[in-house]
Amino acid sequence: MPGTASYRRIAVLGSSGAGKSTLAVALGAATGLPVVHLDKEHWLPGWTEPDRAGWHARLVELAARPEWIIDGQYGTAFLTDRLRRADLAVFLDLPTRLCLWRIVKRWRQLKGRVRLDMGEGCPEKIDAEFVHYVATFRWRQRPKVVAAINASGVETIWLRTRREQAAFAEALRTGIDAALAAAPRYPR
Repeated sequence: MPGTASYRRIAVLGSSGAGKSTLAVALGAATGLPVVHLDKEHWLPGWTEPDRAGWHARLVELAARPEWIIDGQYGTAFLTDRLRRADLAVFLDLPTRLCLWRIVKRWRQLKGRVRLDMGEGCPEKIDAEFVHYVATFRWRQRPKVVAAINASGVETIWLRTRREQAAFAEALRTGIDAALAAAPRYPR
């Protein structure tokens, strides 16, 4: 059963290391919706970025699909438009130290291998630029994500702790309705 009548397009948002890809896969299993990992769509072999116009066109094309779970922000300038198309957003607003710990753990586990949710030819790596991005996400990127959520008016699940994230993922095993019924909502 692809999706539910009320949730056919779900955006999963948050810092690198927050668990967006893992949660997107769990949401896909619970709903039958196709999962789109923006890391996989964005990065070209050798960690090369696509040209800006081509990437924007790709974001528009992905968001125009009738059903999706899209994990990632990529270009907060276009995030509001994508969220306006979404029926639901899940915002993983986890502490910076947890996200930093998770990216280091992931790097140690996957060093030199390509994750399933990453672009082909982009082996797992960690560098100062990436660590800085995660370390400053809360005060640099988070306000843009919050502004996009507010501007779009999309119903948003707001997971702020590892415990809330785990409870939501566990509830998904019994179905999307059960998970949504117990999940904390984003304050308006």
